[in-house]
Amino acid sequence: MSTQQEGRYLRIVKDGLWDNNGVLAMLLGMCPSMAMTTSATNALGMGLATAVVMAASSLLVAVFRHWITQEIRIPVFILIVAAMVTLVDITMNAWMHELYKVLGLFIPLIVSNCLPLARLEAFAAKERPYPALLDGAFMGLGFTLALVMIGAVREIVGSGTLFADASLLLGPNFHFMEMKLLPETSNVLVMVLPPGGFLVTGLLIIFKRVIDLRSGKEIQMAGAHSV
Repeated sequence: MSTQQEGRYLRIVKDGLWDNNGVLAMLLGMCPSMAMTTSATNALGMGLATAVVMAASSLLVAVFRHWITQEIRIPVFILIVAAMVTLVDITMNAWMHELYKVLGLFIPLIVSNCLPLARLEAFAAKERPYPALLDGAFMGLGFTLALVMIGAVREIVGSGTLFADASLLLGPNFHFMEMKLLPETSNVLVMVLPPGGFLVTGLLIIFKRVIDLRSGKEIQMAGAHSV
């Protein structure tokens, strides 16, 4: 692998996880970001399901990109995403039924999530399979990261716990992740209600923006000093 390819792949990873994060930068997939982040466990389950769908869909679109004509590309993209969502939905219902009951309708609604379709149109349909797979996987993981951060803040402040019922998602060996951090008397109920989702998401977007601006200033200052 050449240095140029390595640099491009690292760029794809960084874009997915941070620079072009689907929630915190592009503001896509806001419906699950608001509805499924009442706890970090729900957020992690929803995020990972979306990541699997995005990675598999991106790979398939890249493999068949030469046979997908411009006129029918959107219906084909939706069909591929729907097929992957169906597989994930059946798998979760079979192996993680308790969590499946919590996530409920929002697993099938991944089909209508703007983020997978946006990445298929913008990237996977124009790239070779490996970069497309990498983009889908890390865009999905970036989406998962954003959801878990939102869910963790809302759960800690609203319920005083962190990763409650994580064993439903990860298995009985992960009971150690289930933590009680704050007493019930200090819980802020609004954080687990819809307004809490908007509030936490907005604060995290601001936090990311501040970090990006400061990083940009530091890079500019370093460049000025080097000159």
